[in-house]
Amino acid sequence: MIHPSAIVHSKARLDGSVRVGPYAVIDEGVEVGPGCVIGPHVYITGQTKIGANNQFFAGCVIGEAPQDLKYRNQPTGVRIADDNVFREHVTVHRSNTVEEDTSIGSRNFLMQHSHVAHNVTMADQVILAGGALLAGHVNVAERAFISGNCLVHQFVRVGQLSLMRGGAAISKDLPPFTLAHGENGICGLNTIGLRRAGMDAAERLELKQLYHLLFRRGLSLRSALTTARKQFTKGAAKVLLDFVAASKRGVCADPGLRGESESEEQ
Repeated sequence: MIHPSAIVHSKARLDGSVRVGPYAVIDEGVEVGPGCVIGPHVYITGQTKIGANNQFFAGCVIGEAPQDLKYRNQPTGVRIADDNVFREHVTVHRSNTVEEDTSIGSRNFLMQHSHVAHNVTMADQVILAGGALLAGHVNVAERAFISGNCLVHQFVRVGQLSLMRGGAAISKDLPPFTLAHGENGICGLNTIGLRRAGMDAAERLELKQLYHLLFRRGLSLRSALTTARKQFTKGAAKVLLDFVAASKRGVCADPGLRGESESEEQ
C-alpha cells in the first residue's frame, strides 16, 4: 500500500488500508484514517489528524506551518474529517496556536491550487474552486460554494449555502443564501443552490422578502433588523437574520444590482 519511494516517518500512524503514492512524505505527528489515498509528491506534516476516505491528489501540502509572523514553531495542528477530496497542489496550513486547530469537515471538494490558511474552520459539503484563497481564521459554513480565484479576507464568515462568483473578493461577512459579486457586494439569493438543497418555494419566497427588507429598501441595517425581527421568526429567514445581527466586521452590501434569482418567485 506504500510506494517504495515514499518517505513515511516511523512514528506516523497510518491505517493499514491507506495507499501512499510515489515520493509522498508523511511526517512524525500525522495520523491517517482508513481508506485514504495519498497521491504522488504529497507532503503531510504537523500535528495533522485525518479521518476516513480522504483523497489527496498530486502535490498537495497539508499541515505546513502557518504564514504568520507571530508563529514560533509550536506543535500546532490540522483536523480533517471524512470523505474529502483535495485536488492537485491544494495547500492547508496548520493553526498558529496550540489551543486551536485548522479544521475541515466532511464531504468537501477543494479544487486545484486552492488554499486554506491557518485557523480556518470549514464545515461540510463546501466547494472551494481552483485558485480560491481563504485567509487566516475564516469560517465557512456548510454547502458554501467559493468559485475560482475568489479571495476571502482573514476573520471573515461565509454563510451557509452562499455562493461567491468567480473572482469575487470579500473582507466583510457574506450572509447565508446570498450571491457574492465583485468586491464586498451581493446581488440576490443563491436560488439554484437553495432549490438543490431541497428548500421549498414558500421558504425561498420568505427569504427573498427578507433580503429586500435588509438590503434593498434603503434602511440602515440596524433599523432593517429591528423591523425584520417582528416579521421573520423561524427557518432559513431566522438563520439569515441571526447571522447578520452577529456580524462584527459588517456584512456585504447590495449595490443595487439585480441578480438572476430575482425572477424565480415573481
